[in-house]
Amino acid sequence: MAVEWLLAFLLLGSFAGFMAGLLGIGGGGIMVPLLTSLFLAQGIAAEHVVHLALGTSMAAIVMTSVSSMRAHHTRGGVLWPLVKTMAPGVIIGTFLATFVAAKVNSLYLAIFFALFMGYVAINMLRNKKPAGGEKHASKTELIAAGAGIGAVSAIVSIGGGSLTVPYLTSRSIDIKKAIGTSAAVGLPISIAGTAGYMLNSQPGLELPYAVGLVYLPGVLLMSAASFVSAPLGARLAHKLPVATLKRVFGVLLMLLSLKMLWSVIASS
Repeated sequence: MAVEWLLAFLLLGSFAGFMAGLLGIGGGGIMVPLLTSLFLAQGIAAEHVVHLALGTSMAAIVMTSVSSMRAHHTRGGVLWPLVKTMAPGVIIGTFLATFVAAKVNSLYLAIFFALFMGYVAINMLRNKKPAGGEKHASKTELIAAGAGIGAVSAIVSIGGGSLTVPYLTSRSIDIKKAIGTSAAVGLPISIAGTAGYMLNSQPGLELPYAVGLVYLPGVLLMSAASFVSAPLGARLAHKLPVATLKRVFGVLLMLLSLKMLWSVIASS
């Protein structure tokens, strides 16, 4: 790998990890659009770049998920019975959705990603807190919800927090416990998603050191960088105006998503 690409992956991992630690938001929203641009710049065909970005991003957030889960578990913020109940649905939904994503045209994936990130960004700009609810979820509902959360998370390569937290709070779960439990649910999402993307491949995609739709050098470099930068972001979370930063980050998410969509359209 040329030095400039090595540095690009390290910088991307550092930025994604820092923002994840600072704002509690997974790196998929940052990594996917920027990875798409990196892969296009490396000369990879437009019909493959979004799929490769999704798979590589999903694999890179495994370490972030482990770190986040451990931090919340240490503080007693994870409701493990809920995690165990949701896990089968999460794993199946995430794994199967990777096979769907692998068959979908890059342009349609980019459109779906941009729309979803637009939804996330709008919620951040509004700084809307998840609404609480009085209804308790049944075991069947939790498994089904896990499958749905896992499926969407696989298609946009996220840890699922933007979906899991609002869902759990609507089912009478305290917001802090919902965030911790969501962090734990993010681990099976990232593992199942990585396995699914590694098992998928596309005709015409020939990239050294790629396993299926996961580019291993990018994963290793971004994971190492984010592992170092995430704690730095977490420390600054108590010193910086996080509410303001979330609004800025919301705008950034929208711009990155639109840039990705335009890049795919222009290169098709």
